[in-house]
Amino acid sequence: MLKERFQDVLKLRVIPVVAIHDAENAGPLADALIEGGLPSAEITFRTEAALEAISCMAKRGDMLVGAGTVLKVEQARRAVDSGACFIVSPGFNPKVVQYCVENHIPVTPGTSTPTDIERAIDFGLDIVKFFPAEAFGGVKTLKAISAPFGMMRFIPTGGIGPHNVIAYLNLPNIPACGGSWMVKSDLISKGKFTEIVRLTRETMDLVTQAV
Repeated sequence: MLKERFQDVLKLRVIPVVAIHDAENAGPLADALIEGGLPSAEITFRTEAALEAISCMAKRGDMLVGAGTVLKVEQARRAVDSGACFIVSPGFNPKVVQYCVENHIPVTPGTSTPTDIERAIDFGLDIVKFFPAEAFGGVKTLKAISAPFGMMRFIPTGGIGPHNVIAYLNLPNIPACGGSWMVKSDLISKGKFTEIVRLTRETMDLVTQAV
């Protein structure tokens, strides 16, 4: 069930990466993303409101919600118990990955080197996060390090925006990109949900240009 929902996330081609500081904004944010045509969010554990926000969005039934910046097994467990359908981590934590694999939870650990990718293969993964994408050389680097690993797909995250998202999505091994440009924390905290709707719609219109 979780794997099917994660596949639905990937079909949207963009995963909004959200750092939310007040869980009361979770509902209006979900409304804005849905209105903009992107009913998905990766709620990061960078704030204390993350778990409550995940629960709030997941209970709605019309959002595909995941947990990001997952650093510990306990965070992964609590996130899934709260309704998260996928787990994302900034690096490759074997304990988190093993927990998710054993419990059939979609997980995309952060990778940036061939060694990271080989570790992911050892755990049976066929999709990982490429992070931080732009800081590590962007499309050029991703093409180079992914070349020997035809079985692996990547979700680039970090420095992705309207100016470069299509360049990533046009690569055959990129099902989706992660980014926060349409859900910046200051827009959320200031209640600028109309602006989030606009940016989300622009994003989804842009994504249609990808091959």
